[in-house]
Amino acid sequence: MKKAESRYSQVKNYILDGISQGSWIAGERVPSENELVDLCDVSRMTARRALQELYIEGTLVRIKGKGSFVAEEKQQSSLLQIRSIAAEIKEQGFNHHAELIHCANEIASQNIIRELQLGDQQPCAHSQLLHFQEQLPIQLELRWVNLEIAPEYSNQDFTEMTPSEYLTSIAPVTEAEHKVEAIIGDKKTRNLLEVEESEAILLLERKTWCNGKLVSYAKLYHPGNRYRLGTKFKTT
Repeated sequence: MKKAESRYSQVKNYILDGISQGSWIAGERVPSENELVDLCDVSRMTARRALQELYIEGTLVRIKGKGSFVAEEKQQSSLLQIRSIAAEIKEQGFNHHAELIHCANEIASQNIIRELQLGDQQPCAHSQLLHFQEQLPIQLELRWVNLEIAPEYSNQDFTEMTPSEYLTSIAPVTEAEHKVEAIIGDKKTRNLLEVEESEAILLLERKTWCNGKLVSYAKLYHPGNRYRLGTKFKTT
């Protein structure tokens, strides 16, 4: 037993030493399970255990279909501020870009009509974007917008300006509501965020108001191993 523990610890230390010495920096791929078998002369079970412990400890992240990577510092968002994902990423010293999946005016489902407090058959704007921190997906944004507040929403280029930045510019947030939960997510969402089936997705539901008028309802999905929410309080 001690020998087995010693072997997987050696594999862990091999990876940790490589990270500390700069052989692999944040965002770079480390040797795969099969490569570690050859490099460290261990069994696949031993290599797998070492990698799994490094995932749990937050040292490595696993990207579906790509391998294991040195973890970036987790992106942190404040629940008490409405800030764009682009600004959050750039403040951490990383590059942001977004891919537009969908943006159009449409009649929403009954659930969205209730959330956005629309009348029956009243259209709203609906957008879907995938946000990236460097080359890793960090947020899938689904947003529904009140066209009475933002009639030109669907005509914007959201690869240049985020929906949050645009809406804040025309309807500054005076009130917000958040709901947060950890979910498994459906196959499409997991694939877009490059999340394994066994890993959690962090869902943030957000409503924003401007002077008493409901502006938007958003569902923001994040890979749980690459994102965290934080809150800062100040006493008065």
